[in-house]
Amino acid sequence: MTRQPVRKSYDGIVAAVPVSVPYERYSIESAHWWIARALKGLCEGAGIDHRDIDGFAMASFTTAPDSAVGLTQHLGLSPRWLDHVPMGGVAGVVSLRRAARAVQAGDADIVACVAGDTNQVDTFRKTVAHFSRFAQDASYPYGAGGANASFALIARYYMNRFGARREDFGKLCVAQRANALKNPHALMKTPLTLDDYMRARPIAEPLHLFDCVMPCAGAEAFLIMREETASALGLPFARILSTIERHHAFAEDEVQYRGGWARDVGELYAMAGITPSEIDVVQTYDDYPVISMMQFEDLGFCAKGEAPDFVRSHSFEIDGSFPHNTSGGQLSAGQAGAAGGHLGIVECLRQVTGRAGPTQVEQARIGLASGFGMINYDRGLSSGAVILWGETQ
Repeated sequence: MTRQPVRKSYDGIVAAVPVSVPYERYSIESAHWWIARALKGLCEGAGIDHRDIDGFAMASFTTAPDSAVGLTQHLGLSPRWLDHVPMGGVAGVVSLRRAARAVQAGDADIVACVAGDTNQVDTFRKTVAHFSRFAQDASYPYGAGGANASFALIARYYMNRFGARREDFGKLCVAQRANALKNPHALMKTPLTLDDYMRARPIAEPLHLFDCVMPCAGAEAFLIMREETASALGLPFARILSTIERHHAFAEDEVQYRGGWARDVGELYAMAGITPSEIDVVQTYDDYPVISMMQFEDLGFCAKGEAPDFVRSHSFEIDGSFPHNTSGGQLSAGQAGAAGGHLGIVECLRQVTGRAGPTQVEQARIGLASGFGMINYDRGLSSGAVILWGETQ
């Protein structure tokens, strides 16, 4: 086995211009329309013309038959660097990593990382029916459309192995709803109590209604560029301190109880030159609360198996002891398809540049955003994370 080379830093490369296109539960518009709105937001936010964008990284489940190259004509782009990232919840981290290296190498000057999906009446059923070969062969024929059944297995195993309770999952959901009530664009606008959570109807035991995200239409986006470009444009920006990405980790685990973050977490903090205690705000990928708890462990905030106690001993609201998913996350803001993988990065970028408005965590400078996704029959295959350090102009 050859020794892994030392990774080059992201010095001089920054993220800027976080954009969220307000979500809608259902939409008659195409995914192309949602992505175009995000691109317009990027241009307006940066004070540039769309022809100034020479790199384009796109993630979506519902642009078919178009891929990223098809959207270049729809959007009037002529990029010299192009990427289509069909990786769902980890697409934001993967897009950021690839775009940063492209700008660092001089292959592009300004890269738009955009994710968006529509949600028409039948969109979700069609998506889960064709999501993967495993979905087609192993679960969908039995009526298990979507990821609920698979994550119910993961949640039950985690509860049995580590002593987590529904009340622990509920504490996270209630906190995220409180955060969402301060986010003007969050879909969930009704306060949620722990009693409401506990009494909610079952979906796939032990998962109940508020453990599951709401599919919706929307888009999220950000720009990657050189620091001097951001400064010349007068843009608040965040330096990219470190990133990690891993696919199909721990295949030996019969039931998933850890993700690829656990394999690379040492590199994440070593590259950033910080420890987990220095993180001011955390945005975990939260398709289900058990996955957020898994990330608390795998991202180094507590040891494996200790997340239930970690949750019981912390508060997760914007002004809490561990500010977490400050926009409300997917569980209360909504899951706009592949945009769910960009939501945490966009919110993290707002936080560390002091542009989060009503969801702002006081004095947040260093933030972590993570991604998780591409569920096959029994596990999520992809994981990633980024640490950002904010600079304001």
